[in-house]
Amino acid sequence: MTRATLGLFVTMVLLAGLAPSAQSPAISLPVFEVDKGWPKMPPKWKTGDPSSFAIDAQDNVWLLHRPRTLLKPEDAKMAAPPVMVFDGAGAFIKAWGGAGTGYEWPEREHAIHIDPKGFVWITGNNCPTNGIQGVRPVADDQIVKFTQEGKFVLQIGKSNQSKGNADTANVHRAGDLQVHPQTNELIVADGYGNTRVIVFDPDTGAFKRMWGAFGGQPVDDDSCAVRTPKEFPAGDGPKIFNTVHALRVSKDGLVYVADRENRRVQVFTPAGKYVNQVIKTDTPFARDLAFSADPEQRFLYVGNGDDIQIVDRKSMRIAGAIKPAGAVGGGHHIATDSKGNLYVAATGMGMQKLVLRSASGR
Repeated sequence: MTRATLGLFVTMVLLAGLAPSAQSPAISLPVFEVDKGWPKMPPKWKTGDPSSFAIDAQDNVWLLHRPRTLLKPEDAKMAAPPVMVFDGAGAFIKAWGGAGTGYEWPEREHAIHIDPKGFVWITGNNCPTNGIQGVRPVADDQIVKFTQEGKFVLQIGKSNQSKGNADTANVHRAGDLQVHPQTNELIVADGYGNTRVIVFDPDTGAFKRMWGAFGGQPVDDDSCAVRTPKEFPAGDGPKIFNTVHALRVSKDGLVYVADRENRRVQVFTPAGKYVNQVIKTDTPFARDLAFSADPEQRFLYVGNGDDIQIVDRKSMRIAGAIKPAGAVGGGHHIATDSKGNLYVAATGMGMQKLVLRSASGR
């Protein structure tokens, strides 16, 4: 064998050995399209800004909207109750909610969650100095729990009573919440007025624990103004949360927290131990969260300005984006049903159902 032939043979062997590891693994990404006919709104009612969606065990879709954002008198007269329920096809089922006896309904509706026992949880994020028309100047420092027929069950905290992050009795303009069935704990993104995740017993409302960014101590930084940093230096980011806006607990027991104004999603154990994070500072990333509907919940969907980013949970890397024609963008809060369809509540831009059509090879 000549030297040239030997060199070619060695090169071919090396290339053959390197080829498999040089190829990236195939990723099948979900493909969606807008359902333009969803939902079918009763003609007697109008909705205000859609704030949040939740899905119950029957795949019914629960909308929480803000009736007080209907400012024209003719529209306000037609305001629908703040909780509206539709089936997957968009047919209206029922509606309820608002002020009542024995509880304090939030002034500015923010998040809705249906827990594994079927109870309905609602948060608000009103600030006393925001000057919103038709809203009382108090802070929504409470969480309220109802049956699916709207019967009051429990209130955690009281309106306008928060004493900051050290307060274990009140929240302070909480952004989102979810009951973790494996531990029977209510985990709350307490992040407009406070800078923490806080955990309660969902049956009694008793405080259990709390944590801040990276699992550290929460730090008081209360402000009505949204404070997006002017610049995002390289690295892990600030040691304090800046608008803890959304929260999801995966089937494998990880808590995903959307730290909206820091444009990152941090991952924790239910005990509050920091695990990992994904950061995307060039766009308004980490607005809201939902999981893909497959058994492993392979993907985390993250609202991102004019699209929804697809994050691979195993690697915590961005794998693609959801941006079908006619989509309203990343939304305010999002949810997925058992079929994998996405529901986007986009406040001032309306609401949408994104139908899962297929997965594309990539």
